[in-house]
Amino acid sequence: MKVPALYFVMLLLIPVLGMKSDKSAYKVYNAKGHTVDYDDILKAAGKSDIIFFGELHKNPIAHWLELELTKDLYAIKGDKLVLGAEMFEVDNQLLINEYLSKMIRKKDFEAEAKLWPNYKNDYAPIIDFAWEKGIKVKATNIPRRFAALVNSKGFEGLDSINAMERGMIASLPIKYPDSLDCYASIVKNVGDGMPAHLSTNLGKAQAIKDATMAHFIMKGGALDGKTVLHFNGAYHSDNHEGIVWYTKQAIRKTSFDLKILTITCIEQENIDTISGKDAAKADFIIVIPSSMPGAEGK
Repeated sequence: MKVPALYFVMLLLIPVLGMKSDKSAYKVYNAKGHTVDYDDILKAAGKSDIIFFGELHKNPIAHWLELELTKDLYAIKGDKLVLGAEMFEVDNQLLINEYLSKMIRKKDFEAEAKLWPNYKNDYAPIIDFAWEKGIKVKATNIPRRFAALVNSKGFEGLDSINAMERGMIASLPIKYPDSLDCYASIVKNVGDGMPAHLSTNLGKAQAIKDATMAHFIMKGGALDGKTVLHFNGAYHSDNHEGIVWYTKQAIRKTSFDLKILTITCIEQENIDTISGKDAAKADFIIVIPSSMPGAEGK
């Protein structure tokens, strides 16, 4: 008896059908814990004035999505898009401007700027795209020497810096919401296996970084009808604390009603679920497998 060809096809498919479906590199959830997708992030970002992309500094998926969101937002916003980054300290702004205006060469910019060790792999693609399209990039982070000064002497240490240097930090005096978990948890853990040079002022050092980033986000174009896409470590914007808290304080002092959007990244073994605690961290949560090469825990 002749066996139908379809029978052999079905036999070949049995091992395939028994296998798991393709593995996902990430999944996106909203603050209600519901599965959404990248397009939902893009649509929300297109309607926002300030977008905080809370990354995991070593995660390749986070960096790739930052680049993709930059490209897609530029397609929507054009010259209304401004990028901001924790990865650049304010005293590097002149070098950034010179490079993006094509005044200096890329190799000279990279040789003179204070760049993170993973700059070439993770941030250069974004800066190169900004260079190509003429997108403004704002350095927002406090020069590290001033954060170290606060860690050593508290906010009082900033009294010793001159007027020019004060232009590189948030306006003084700095409010310090020490009850926020992002600062309270730092202070609580000081001395618990942490390096000896870290003091109980560490929460204040974190706060001066957040306040300064918020300050330069606002100065970077948020009040001029621009959309600011800001890249920072997730810890700085999770749970709408840190930079987000300081940005909201700054907005309240204006007559503007600016819409803030927060994105965060987390790593976990199973990306098909999310806890209520993690869902509350941001408007959108990108969940990435902890087995991903370059994951923070590795």
